[in-house]
Amino acid sequence: MKVSHNAIARALLLSSAMFAAGCVPAPDSTPAPTPAPVKTSPPPAPAPSPMPAPAPENWIDAARTPGDWTYRSATGGSVALYGEAQTDARFSIRCDSSARSITFSRAGNAASTVPMRILTETAQRTLNAQPTGGELPYLTVTVPARDPLLDAMALTKGRFAVEVAGTPTLYLPAWAEVTRVIEDCR
Repeated sequence: MKVSHNAIARALLLSSAMFAAGCVPAPDSTPAPTPAPVKTSPPPAPAPSPMPAPAPENWIDAARTPGDWTYRSATGGSVALYGEAQTDARFSIRCDSSARSITFSRAGNAASTVPMRILTETAQRTLNAQPTGGELPYLTVTVPARDPLLDAMALTKGRFAVEVAGTPTLYLPAWAEVTRVIEDCR
């Protein structure tokens, strides 16, 4: 009997395939184990709100009101404006050189005259502020350019304060812009 090479090759291939099939284990009929539950801790408690800084015993130690002074020449005098960039001034000091007077303007509104207290290291004074009304309301006070309160503001230990009932106290730095406006009026 003559066997061809092709027949032998087919027989070997078939026997190899059968042998390989016999080596493959039968599928497992048991279900896959359920993974153990992962312990999760509760979400962390929110951080407590920061406590506001305690009010200083002395107003001169209070934090400076955010903002900066800017100086501008104005019709009939000059003005120093205090506030944050891209906002209306919180406070201004304006020189009217023809009247030789200085006007303080504090952002705020009132129905009638309200007290405005200016505190410096060496002086303090309460003045009667008049509401301006209008779209951008301010409370204003005018003093003579030679008023000693202006010198106290310019020479105070780093800052002065402006208090008006119903508005936050302003703690303002006594920078060169303040002195310049005062000097422009003298």
